Amino acid sequence: MTATQRRRQPASFALDDPEIVVASAAAPTPTGAGSIVVMPAPDPDPLAQREAALVAPTLPRLRGIAWGGVFWSALGGLVLLAASLAATRAIEDLFARAPWLGALGLTLAAIAGLALGVLLAREVLAILRLRTLERLRSRAIAVLTNDDRAQGLALVRDILALTRPAPQLARARARIEGHLDDIIDGADLVRLAERELMAPLDAQARRLVATAARRVSIVTAVSPRALLDMAFVFANALRLMRRLAELYGGRPGMLGQMRLMRQVLAHLAFTGGMAIGEGLVQQVIGHGLSAKLSARLGEGVLNGLLTARLGLAAIDIIRPLPFAALERPAFGDIAGALMRWRENSASTAPG
Repeated sequence: MTATQRRRQPASFALDDPEIVVASAAAPTPTGAGSIVVMPAPDPDPLAQREAALVAPTLPRLRGIAWGGVFWSALGGLVLLAASLAATRAIEDLFARAPWLGALGLTLAAIAGLALGVLLAREVLAILRLRTLERLRSRAIAVLTNDDRAQGLALVRDILALTRPAPQLARARARIEGHLDDIIDGADLVRLAERELMAPLDAQARRLVATAARRVSIVTAVSPRALLDMAFVFANALRLMRRLAELYGGRPGMLGQMRLMRQVLAHLAFTGGMAIGEGLVQQVIGHGLSAKLSARLGEGVLNGLLTARLGLAAIDIIRPLPFAALERPAFGDIAGALMRWRENSASTAPG
């Protein structure tokens, strides 16, 4: 750049000035004498980087036959056949003793069979609801990628139908429904639905995870047995995942909850989320505290951190929309709260 160019003062130009040439990345820039080349600056898009990193929760896919599923299915069928034969023999024996006893046994068996059928139907519906959440999330990622308005509109309508039973989202649904006829791109529709519908649910999910992590920390810090610690951590993790699924519209049953737990553990194992850094462990175990108290509090906080990891991974798996317009819940916030609780507990403990 010459000295004359550096000393040039700002000037104004008419829009129809033939000497003004707008540069383009696709075409070579003309360099005629006296021409004024304008280089338009690209508009900053803060969502572009977030969309570039937008990926679905990745689960490892096993190739070949799922022998574990085959084993449990065959074992369940065998147990069901054995129970049916035992019930048949019992009813035949009751009929042999007295007709009214046989009729009573047959009635009880029919009621038990009906109840079993209802329970199985509920479990199937619960698993289908979880799969619906997975499909909605995959569709949302596709809309954020291709920006298709028709697909985005259909997705938002399905999200509205999913959240219809939640009364706390009534105003948010009304605001979104008021914009469905507006000219909005598909990706922007998905972001609008996420900001309006997922923001209150995410805030509640953060509170659930933080409360569960603190509960585990407190209980396992005073528990006298490691076996009790493991049982409480496992039961609390199942309860947390169930509540998170119900919050986002999943409502899993027993089989659905087991499937969800398996997905969360697979997601953590695949992404390395179970690892807690050595520096964090040293920070949790603490410095300058009495050995026994520090060890017990450190174990409690580590169990709480594990629960927080499971809860945040469950949010990634259960949430029907990916994190595109909102920030993902940060593990550091929950870990920092647990660390502050640990320091306060250690400082207020008797000598």
